[in-house]
Amino acid sequence: MAQDAFEDIVADFEFLEDWEDRYRHVIELGRGMDPLDDALKVPATKVDGCASQVWLHPVIEGGRFRFDGDSDAMIVRGLIAVLRALYNGLPVGEVARVDAGAELARLGLQEHLSAQRSNGLRAMIERVRGVAAAA
Repeated sequence: MAQDAFEDIVADFEFLEDWEDRYRHVIELGRGMDPLDDALKVPATKVDGCASQVWLHPVIEGGRFRFDGDSDAMIVRGLIAVLRALYNGLPVGEVARVDAGAELARLGLQEHLSAQRSNGLRAMIERVRGVAAAA
């Protein structure tokens, strides 16, 4: 079961019929995030496998998982916002149970992302799952 914040994005996508409008919405989601502090943009938080610069900073508090992130590409920053809606607030043990591919398929993202962006999205998901599994 996806988080309420992710369900809101799904509902928004159902309302927005045109992919260009959906693309703009993803960018707006990214613009709505607070920037990641430059001190956290270090090799340990950088995600390899992305065409853009991407940093994810995970935090586990009270057994719950969340992460902040940033990118130098607006659409990737928006994809980070989508992933935050999917994962943030989950009990750390449930992160690995999220079928991110199936959830993101509800948005139709895969058909509209370049191969490089799709690979980067997979790399971000793997990082999230890896950090949660190690916790």
